[in-house]
Amino acid sequence: MTRLALSLDRADADGLEGYDEVFLWPGTGVGSFNTKLKPSLASLGSVTSINADFVRIALAVYAADQSVRREFQGSDWNRRTFELSAPVSDRAIWTSHKESLDGLLGYLTGDQWSVDFRSAAIPSAAATLLEDTSKHTVLLSGGADSATGALHSAESLKPGETHSLVSHSSSGVAKSSQRLVSAALSVHFAGRISTHHRIFLRRGKKRLDGTKFPNERSSRSRSLLFLALGLAVAGQSGGPLWIPENGFASLNPPLGPERVGALSTRTTQPWFLWRVSSLLSDVGGHGLIVNPYERMTKGEMFQRVEATLGAEGSSTYLSMTNSCSHTDQHYLGVPSGTHCGVCFGCVVRRSSFKAARILDQTKYLDGNSNSKTQAYLDGKSVLTAVSDFVESGVQESTIMSMPLPPFYSARSALELARRGMNELAEFVS
Repeated sequence: MTRLALSLDRADADGLEGYDEVFLWPGTGVGSFNTKLKPSLASLGSVTSINADFVRIALAVYAADQSVRREFQGSDWNRRTFELSAPVSDRAIWTSHKESLDGLLGYLTGDQWSVDFRSAAIPSAAATLLEDTSKHTVLLSGGADSATGALHSAESLKPGETHSLVSHSSSGVAKSSQRLVSAALSVHFAGRISTHHRIFLRRGKKRLDGTKFPNERSSRSRSLLFLALGLAVAGQSGGPLWIPENGFASLNPPLGPERVGALSTRTTQPWFLWRVSSLLSDVGGHGLIVNPYERMTKGEMFQRVEATLGAEGSSTYLSMTNSCSHTDQHYLGVPSGTHCGVCFGCVVRRSSFKAARILDQTKYLDGNSNSKTQAYLDGKSVLTAVSDFVESGVQESTIMSMPLPPFYSARSALELARRGMNELAEFVS
């Protein structure tokens, strides 16, 4: 068991005893995070107190997840035990829903969580933005799915309507693709107003005493922070938060037993989003979440982009996005943002271009004859696992074992998963 805490004040942080790690996110001065975003969230507008609490909880979870190393790999990567203390504005309301939150975090990361809450004096600051009246708020990660959502959100706007884009990044690769997509939207939909919140927020390398944090790279909770930030913005207009993700990936059928644990993300799994939405509603926050592509494969999404932008426009637009799971190729001497071509994100991307009959202009590493590069790719490749997955198919028992919200039938999930598998089969065959 590891005990961790997030504090918003240096004196409070210094007074916390009995914790293995204490993270500091102060309004002023040096803390544990690299960011310009303050805990008041004033740069995002007038965020409600409950949604601001959810951001702080999500940041504490992400920092904890990133700072406790897993001891094993494969299917054994799914169990650590956390006791986490988070500062909130309303301790009573969050404590009354502790069990729901603990269960959601356990499902997301595959670990055991127990979160307690401390009443904290939340730093206040005047909002720096005008009142938000956005029709939609869209999470824009820089990936192809999020770019598709941003495109169709902009397309749906009527004269005088606006939408907001929220981007979170902890690396330069993500920031680059987010900017390219945002700029492209301004060209395609000139005159339609977008507010783009670009948030850089990551845990630093060093503790307050100057020693280095441990670093666990399998972190599955970063996207929870992204979700919390998006809801903080969406709550100001009361509109829905769009989380654009193809339904096949959201269902997250495991390629094999070794991928059941921390190797696969569950942040957009329909049951998880439904439960997060319910939790936020129960505690009095804004939790209106929509995945507009919940019942579509990625290839079907790409076809919708082609219908909007045409063959050439969709090829250019989708190719500027980044779907790769890896951002550590710089030591290979290749340009930042180059796709590996062999991780699951890249394989689904490539199969989707092929299924939609859209020219893929993405630069991939695979096929490079350099021995160092090939060794790197051999260590990242899931092509064998995907081929085995395609051969075995999606089993009814796999779908039946998934938690699904009451409005999502197992039959619909199975049909969608099989359409997604067929797209993969066309690529790997």
